[in-house]
Amino acid sequence: MTAGTSSFSEFLIQAAPELLPGRRPLPPGDYAEVSAHATTIVAMKTAEGVVMAGDRRATMGNYISSRDIEKVFAADGYSLIGIAGTAGLGIELVKLYQVELEHYEKIEGAPLTLSGKANRLATMLRGNLGIALQGLAVVPLLAGYDQDAAEAEAGKIYSFDVVGGIYEERDYDSIGSGSIFAKSALKKRFRRGLSSEECVKLAVESLYDAADDDSATGGPDPTRDLYPVVMTATAEGTKRVDEAAVAEVAREVIAARTENPYG
Repeated sequence: MTAGTSSFSEFLIQAAPELLPGRRPLPPGDYAEVSAHATTIVAMKTAEGVVMAGDRRATMGNYISSRDIEKVFAADGYSLIGIAGTAGLGIELVKLYQVELEHYEKIEGAPLTLSGKANRLATMLRGNLGIALQGLAVVPLLAGYDQDAAEAEAGKIYSFDVVGGIYEERDYDSIGSGSIFAKSALKKRFRRGLSSEECVKLAVESLYDAADDDSATGGPDPTRDLYPVVMTATAEGTKRVDEAAVAEVAREVIAARTENPYG
């Protein structure tokens, strides 16, 4: 039980590698069609930090396997993580990543920088490469408030690929099967300096547009009272936007699209 490293995932590699998500042996084959997949995530920089939102649908082929899955989480006190791809592995990766950040802070006595958090996540993704090549890929999106940066530049977004490549995004980004439609919506509406409240509405609108064109993305569902999960990261920490507030924004978006379905 001697802590020989500040990385919990590296400790697991030495002590119990079979517990890591990407270390489970699988027979040869492609397992993409037998696992639930999560989409779509959007993130934006705001005047106060960042906003991240995700729809609630998971699919298995042409089958809706879940209508109320959550894909956006607080990684720690100042960063957010969203997942697309294999849902089960993605949620497991998030839990391991949360422990990774907590473990580092306890061992080192100080939290990782935001860029350090991104690098740790990229390293964890590289460990999943083998299982990703069998169709069980997980692609995360990381956003947070950088306490070491100037306030105007504190909000940062990092995207990744399945081989652990890491890319800092300028203003906004989206991942998942509906990302092309969500990013197209943000391209028309986003501008720098928007408040967190304004970006919450843009996030809900972009997910609505993604759901309109991508069958794997779920739109607001007033009948079941299901709406996107929206979180913020600012100087005050991470916070989940109240569900009632998100529901009100979603109803406004639905009403506006009802009046103008193609606008």
